[in-house]
Amino acid sequence: MHEELENFERNHVWDLVEPPPNCRPIGTKWVFKIKQGEDGMVVRNKARLVVLGFYQKEGTDYEETNAPVACLEAIRILLAFAASKGFKLQQMDVKSAFLNGFIEEEVYVRQPPGFESARFPDRVYKLRKALYGLKQAPRAWYARLKSFLLKSRFVMGSVDKTLFLLSCGGDTLIVQIYVDDIIFGGSSHTLVSSFAEQMSREFEMSLMGELQSFLGLQIKQGPEGTFVRQAKYTRDILKKFEMGDSKPMTTPMSTNTALDADEDGEAVDQKEFRGMIGSLRSSLFLRGFSDADHAGCRIDRKVTGWRCVDSALIKGEIESQWIGLIALLV
Repeated sequence: MHEELENFERNHVWDLVEPPPNCRPIGTKWVFKIKQGEDGMVVRNKARLVVLGFYQKEGTDYEETNAPVACLEAIRILLAFAASKGFKLQQMDVKSAFLNGFIEEEVYVRQPPGFESARFPDRVYKLRKALYGLKQAPRAWYARLKSFLLKSRFVMGSVDKTLFLLSCGGDTLIVQIYVDDIIFGGSSHTLVSSFAEQMSREFEMSLMGELQSFLGLQIKQGPEGTFVRQAKYTRDILKKFEMGDSKPMTTPMSTNTALDADEDGEAVDQKEFRGMIGSLRSSLFLRGFSDADHAGCRIDRKVTGWRCVDSALIKGEIESQWIGLIALLV
C-alpha cells in the first residue's frame, strides 16, 4: 500500500486541496491481489487503490470512456506473423499504466482509507491523472501511449487501433497494445532494443523478455515454430465451474441420446451459463470442427447437443474435460 502511494507521489497523480463548493468527492478503496506466474506460483502480492467509479456522473466527472482493446484474433495473427518472419516477440509491462493518463475533467476523490491526513482530514484529492476505477481511465492511458508512439514515427493500424508499425530502412517493428501489457518485436535487434529504451525513459516499465505468458496463453517461441497452449487457463476454468475433479472421458455422452426439457427440474443459472460460454470464447486456439444436432429437442426443436473436435491444441485429459464442459453447456 505504501508502494502504491509512493508511486502516486512520483507521478504527481493528485493534489490535496480544500473541497470546492458543492464538491461531491468520489470514494476510494483498496484492492488486493495475489499475482501468479504461468506455473501457478505466487509472483508478488499487489495492493491497488481504486476509485469507486460507479459514483461518477456523466457530464460532470467524465465524458468519453471508450478505448480500443486488442482482440484475441489480433494476438493470434501477430503470433503467426512473427513466426512466419522468424523473429521473436518480446513483452513489457507498464507499471500502474493508468497513472500515466491525463484527464480533462475536474475530479475529486476522498483520501485513501487508512491513510487520511492527520493535519488536513477534511481535504480531498484533486486528480491530475487517471486512477484505476475511473470510467475514463482506459481512454486516458490509451491516448497518452498513442500520442507517444505517433510522435516516435509509428503508424497506427487502420483497422486495429491497438497495432502500431514502424518502418526503418528495410526493417520493421510491430507493437501490439493490450491495456498495460505491450507485445513488440521486429526484424532488427537494434530497432527492438531502441524501442525498449525509449519506453523505459518515458514510462516506468518492467521488461519481461521473450513473450511466454499472455492473456491466459502459455507461449513457447523456438526455431521450429511458435507453440501455444492454455493448460493453466483450462485448469482455472474447470476449477471455477467445479469440474476440476471430474473424471476424464473421451465421449461425455452418447451422440444418440434424446434430450427433452425437464419441466420439474431446477432452472439454469443464466449468469453462470453465460460465464461458461464466455470462458469458451476466450479459448483462442480452439479449432477444428463443430457439429450441432439441429432441433434435437422433440418438444421445442431447439439444439440440445454440440461437439467440438480439436486435434492440434487440446490433448489427453484436458481435451476430455473441455469436451465435457461443452457438453454441460449445451
